[in-house]
Amino acid sequence: MLRLAAASVVLLAPLAVAADPKPVTPFNGKDLKGWKLKDEKKGLWVVIPGTPTLAPLNQAIFADKGIMKDDTPALLNSPGSDLFTEQTFGDGRYEVEFMVPKGSNSGIYLMGEYEVQVLDSYGRPNDKLTQGDLGALYSAAAPKVNAAKKPGEWQSFVIDFQAPKFDGGKKVANAKFVKVVQNGTVLHENVEMKGPTPGGLTGKEAATGPLMFQGDHGPVAYRNIKVTPAAK
Repeated sequence: MLRLAAASVVLLAPLAVAADPKPVTPFNGKDLKGWKLKDEKKGLWVVIPGTPTLAPLNQAIFADKGIMKDDTPALLNSPGSDLFTEQTFGDGRYEVEFMVPKGSNSGIYLMGEYEVQVLDSYGRPNDKLTQGDLGALYSAAAPKVNAAKKPGEWQSFVIDFQAPKFDGGKKVANAKFVKVVQNGTVLHENVEMKGPTPGGLTGKEAATGPLMFQGDHGPVAYRNIKVTPAAK
């Protein structure tokens, strides 16, 4: 976004990452080590390393959805429970690829509390987009444009995010989505979150929190997950 001030032009840069970035990759591509289920009794997530035989339920859901087109490991659910990292994060750049079947619904919760909507919104006109469409900051801001690919295709998010700030236990600054880019298209810039998104992990705000994938609404797959902490 450009701002004109007198005779100068100021470019708002995305959130800076560390000078010597050390990305965290919470998904090891082999198993669910380092992850937890919100509901242990309902959760059913598996790892697909390309072209294995899937569990029968997952195979039925994704058999015709293009999920098995390459050998990149992915996390795949049969709807039942949200899945979140044991490790917690704050300011930084969050990158993830995702796939939704036709009509499906999920979400990416930064810090377990602030949702970027994942939904099959392919073909919806820009002037009809809502806070529930793909790329929306759920309950806070609709995406500027519809950058959705067809269901069954891999898509990507790159999210620059600032965690809420606290002083003596009191919140002094809201969480902020500095920039949200979907499939190379900018959807949001400098959107503050006044509070947690409904359906989050705890419903409370903190200085750090886990990365969570909504898994109780519809089938979804995630891969190439990376978090790069911001510069201190």
